Amino acid sequence: MAICMSKTIKEERWRWILSIAHKKAKLVDIAKVCPYSKRSLERWLAAYKKGGIEALTPESTEPKQYRTETPIWLKEKIIALRKETNKCAKKIHWQLAKTGLLINERTVGKIIKKDGLVRKYRVKKVKYKYIRANRQPGELVEVDVKYVPGPIKNKRYFQYTAIDTASRWRHLAIYDEQATYHAIRFIKEVVQLFPHPIKAIKTDNHSTFTNYYLGTNKRSDVTIKTRHGLDVFCAAIGIVHYLIDPGKPAPNGMVERSRREDEEKFYQPNTFKSLFDLQNKLKRWNIYYNDLEHCGLNGKTPNEFLKDYQLTNPPKVCT
Repeated sequence: MAICMSKTIKEERWRWILSIAHKKAKLVDIAKVCPYSKRSLERWLAAYKKGGIEALTPESTEPKQYRTETPIWLKEKIIALRKETNKCAKKIHWQLAKTGLLINERTVGKIIKKDGLVRKYRVKKVKYKYIRANRQPGELVEVDVKYVPGPIKNKRYFQYTAIDTASRWRHLAIYDEQATYHAIRFIKEVVQLFPHPIKAIKTDNHSTFTNYYLGTNKRSDVTIKTRHGLDVFCAAIGIVHYLIDPGKPAPNGMVERSRREDEEKFYQPNTFKSLFDLQNKLKRWNIYYNDLEHCGLNGKTPNEFLKDYQLTNPPKVCT
């Protein structure tokens, strides 16, 4: 016996409630085997009794009338910003607000979604509730090193990254070697450029930053362990050096997220002719990043956060 499948949504709904409408079956019994909710069956049944089978035709969920229609030129501006910067709706809302264009972030999201500029496939992730620590600028700076993707004139280079966990302010530098000497040199640059005293840094366990898990330091019978050059330098200028657990980059998540931003928005769209070209473009990219609105700063840029912090917390003057 051949069974004809429903060809339309209207027919699908009609088949589920037909036996209920003719009192051949109870709604509670149909709800046990129906893939739709009991509330949906009740709603379809009420519509069928009121307007017949035509009342089961699905209607559009889009509003029939808008209170204030967004101007076309503003929609085009939002779409152009999305294509140019790939910013989220909230960041586009903040950017437009700075130019005097006040538009709700949900409206911005609807515009870019209607134009098909959002991710088509999203994986639902487990969300954990973290207690955010309110740190002061310079209280903790995360430091890491990454390969510059691809050689430049047959030579590999390394990008050193430092990011302040309070303000998201960053400093980037390119070196031709991953070594302790360059790590110390890089920390010196960060200390000189950052407007607040740096109290602590956090790194991974690479030999560039520590020798805690290398050589004779791993032996329990060695009482005197060799101090790493970076530890000696940090102790000399009063900086605490923290290490993350081996094989667990999550505690260094802020600098890891920063590196992903570099990979997706800087290295993939650009090509570099020389080391000077790479350093020049990286400098401009870092300036742009420090002037970019951040969700973690409630719409402020790292530079604005540091400026406001200086205004609200002036340094103490000893008399």
